[in-house]
Amino acid sequence: QVQLVESGGGLVQAGGSLRLSCAASGSIFSGNVMGWYRQAPGKQRELVASITRAGSTNYADSVKGRFTISRDNAENTVYLHMNNMKPDDTAVYYCKLQDPWTDYWGQGTQVTVSS
Repeated sequence: QVQLVESGGGLVQAGGSLRLSCAASGSIFSGNVMGWYRQAPGKQRELVASITRAGSTNYADSVKGRFTISRDNAENTVYLHMNNMKPDDTAVYYCKLQDPWTDYWGQGTQVTVSS
């Protein structure tokens, strides 16, 4: 079974930066796609960014140009560098790893951006 451990959440001022990390361990088959999702109160969970093992990335329009997703395939770790943060970025952020038979989720980490 795969476990994902997230870290790096916290409180940051608008315009500031934060880096999230997610380390995956266990019986990972391929882990081709890893990504970050977020969920704000009263809203659906949404994709923030994703990245394949080959390095192809996708970003939500709301974070393009501000957030950068990266990964270390050898360490099965994915990062989310968040720059120029806005109050609308406030949410619980979840890491996801996609394998052929199932998706694995982290426990979530709170990110709060104050104005």
